[in-house]
Amino acid sequence: MYSRPTEAAIAVMSRLAEAYDGSEQKLSAGELSSSRQLPKPFVAKVLSSLSAAGLVSSMRGPGGGFSLARPPDQITLWEVVSIFERNRTPKCPVGGGICGGGQTCPIHDKLAGIREATDRLLRETTFAAFYVNGAGSIHTSKS
Repeated sequence: MYSRPTEAAIAVMSRLAEAYDGSEQKLSAGELSSSRQLPKPFVAKVLSSLSAAGLVSSMRGPGGGFSLARPPDQITLWEVVSIFERNRTPKCPVGGGICGGGQTCPIHDKLAGIREATDRLLRETTFAAFYVNGAGSIHTSKS
């Protein structure tokens, strides 16, 4: 459903949310890659993008690593998805001259509804859903 970088970014952010303790706990790229079974160079690239977007903070040197730039309940999954999924224009998978060239196909509206519901879930769900001290319940933003 999403690109590999998007899935890796959500995996990394969820791990940082699990470890969140007010930004004092730092995890290295190696720790993040091994905990989520992702290649370390790939995680490093994803972390670079997340850092540039202001979602993670990094500190070099001994005791350094990465942490969330804001509390988990203040970062939505949508913020991460929007970094890596730049082209989020709705496209009907039927396509091929059947849908999109005027009249829509018979399943187009249903698929659009699914897309809207998914986007709403991503906008409302924060990384507090992964916060260990949050008792594992899904937390949503109030915006």
